[in-house]
Amino acid sequence: MKEDGMHTVTSADGTPIAYERDGSGPLVVFLGGAFNDRTACAPVAEVLRDRYTVVCVDRRGRGDSGDVIPPHQAATYRVEREVEDLNAVLAAEGGPTAVFGFSSGGILALHAAAAGAAITRVALYEPPFALGGLAGSARDLAGKLAALIGDGRRGDAVATMQIEGIGLPPETVEQIRRSPMWPQLEAVAQSLVYDATLTAAPNLPTAAMRALDLDVLVLSGSETWPGLREAARALPAYLGRARYAEVPGGAGHGIPAEATAKVLDEFLGGK
Repeated sequence: MKEDGMHTVTSADGTPIAYERDGSGPLVVFLGGAFNDRTACAPVAEVLRDRYTVVCVDRRGRGDSGDVIPPHQAATYRVEREVEDLNAVLAAEGGPTAVFGFSSGGILALHAAAAGAAITRVALYEPPFALGGLAGSARDLAGKLAALIGDGRRGDAVATMQIEGIGLPPETVEQIRRSPMWPQLEAVAQSLVYDATLTAAPNLPTAAMRALDLDVLVLSGSETWPGLREAARALPAYLGRARYAEVPGGAGHGIPAEATAKVLDEFLGGK
């Protein structure tokens, strides 16, 4: 059995993928969304580590993970690359596993399950599918971001994603741009091309996702943005074995750790 702590595996294209492992018991892998590294889901994992082996992944281009895709080729990204990243982690940890995906990480988790990854169950926290009135990212957003990254305009890529991909008001983005956190956002700017690809129009569950024969839990917070909550409520109707649950809290697309961990533990069988 692997020791707890940081680990690195090599994906199929040579990208080093870092992840943090803790706890003991059935395996649960956590995937973050846009602008996230492994710390996004860590509070939920922390609550569960006494009963599960929890693995929080730095998706490529974030945290301690690398990325062999050079900036001028960011547009060559395909979702299959991150499916291979996840497969490398699962192989190292001796899956199969349950996967918890936050935001676009939830969409990635469904892509991986549909592609045959060793996944037993999937929990999705506010996956931003274009359902229930929520608009998906424009089809050309990923290309626009890739062009900015190729030109070295990482800050402009961050602002474009925040305005056109997330829907923040330009004045809010300008305030963020003057904040101390902006360099951290620029550091993961290339990965925004990947999230925009995951959520590009039509951004609906694929036929392979709809045909999945595994249990899926769709979660949202009671205080989240209404569009995300309605999209989460609508999603189970598109999947074969899915149900929706709402947890208290979660303002601003945040994850309320204790409440989410409780429902997740029940979904996984309370083992």
